[in-house]
Amino acid sequence: MNWYVVYTKPKWEKKVTERLNEIGVTAYCPLITKVRQWSDRKKKVEVPLFNSYIFVQVNEKERNLIFEIPGAIRYLFWLGKPAIVKEKEIQAIQDWLNIPDTFEVMVDKWQKGDKIVLESGPFVAQSAVVQEVKHNHYVLVLESLGCVLKVEKKIK
Repeated sequence: MNWYVVYTKPKWEKKVTERLNEIGVTAYCPLITKVRQWSDRKKKVEVPLFNSYIFVQVNEKERNLIFEIPGAIRYLFWLGKPAIVKEKEIQAIQDWLNIPDTFEVMVDKWQKGDKIVLESGPFVAQSAVVQEVKHNHYVLVLESLGCVLKVEKKIK
């Protein structure tokens, strides 16, 4: 069975994933923990890694079953067909989220626009373009996955 990307209503990623899993469809919403601050407190909350996107593993016959769930809008298309995500890419995302210190990067190496190949971490051998260089992080575009990755700088 293939993995597909489903576009959801904003802030519905976890609800749609839960409902799909309840009806027997394998759905995955990668989550990260962020600290959110309110006027009276700070709290750690789990938020989706990709806003309004979840991954589903279904066969061709079950593909329309997704739309029975409120909040599921459409499939992400590539070249006129629903985009297929490889199992190794799903595994790479899961591996990346399970590693506390994902990347070790050299602080003064990359410039905006540099084309690089990641040498460590779960995205090893993936091509990327440096989109932004800030004091404490880089923003990389992973071309093969079509996503943006924020990488914190680590000083050894």
